[in-house]
Amino acid sequence: MTAISVSVGAALAARDGAFSWPLYGLTLLAAVLMHAASNLINDYDDVRSGVDDPAVPTANYRPHPLLVRRLSLTAVRNAAFGLYALAALIGIALAVARGPAVLWLGLAGTAAGIAYTAPPFHYKYRALGEVSVFLMWGPLMVSGAYYVQRQAFSAEALLVSLPFGLLVALVLLANNLRDVEHDRRKGIRTLPILLGARRGMSLFLALIVLSYAAVAAMAVAGPLPRLSLAVLLSAPIGLRLLKRMATDMPLDADAQTARLDTVFGLLLVASMIAG
Repeated sequence: MTAISVSVGAALAARDGAFSWPLYGLTLLAAVLMHAASNLINDYDDVRSGVDDPAVPTANYRPHPLLVRRLSLTAVRNAAFGLYALAALIGIALAVARGPAVLWLGLAGTAAGIAYTAPPFHYKYRALGEVSVFLMWGPLMVSGAYYVQRQAFSAEALLVSLPFGLLVALVLLANNLRDVEHDRRKGIRTLPILLGARRGMSLFLALIVLSYAAVAAMAVAGPLPRLSLAVLLSAPIGLRLLKRMATDMPLDADAQTARLDTVFGLLLVASMIAG
């Protein structure tokens, strides 16, 4: 999903007359490193605080390295900051070449990734996780990738970032819908806990529909090409996912949502390149 967000921004910049493979590669590498570092530091904080334990639903369908003792807390923390350091080096190089805005965008992404689960903010536990994911994988990442190419921001890039950012946020919402009872026992506030599982599912459905509708509207009225209507080819995946989640919440609801995002995103990027 990180690669798709970066590619959306770069494809828009290419349409506007500016694209460099080296800049694209460095931007993508920095974003992937930051994403990996954030995942590690979030796992570290979740285990250290006791939020993640052997009973967490995620551990039932994929190994959790910290819970099965394959890695120590110290090793995970050090690896996370090592990856952040590598991303920072790339960010500094890009800032020197393309302007200080790159550095500020990188700092914002790093701060958001760490504060997601780290005290005193840990806003994931305050029903703000979905908002953060939407902002990072939508406006921040897409606009950042666009800026690196063109050294300018674009209202159109911001607009196009919104539907994919919403879909990425749904990965976390699916996770929280599945984990609602576990999170309630741990005293965590998530959107499904605040809204209730039923209204949480209604929100999930509404945001999927909104994402498709937004791309369709932009394909008809601009700034996306008509070919971007191809994202509708992924709709059957979304319908099957909604049916499964409404009848019997799958343990891998988040992973299934991520698959929908990936197909949707690849179709979007391909249409932007071809159109």
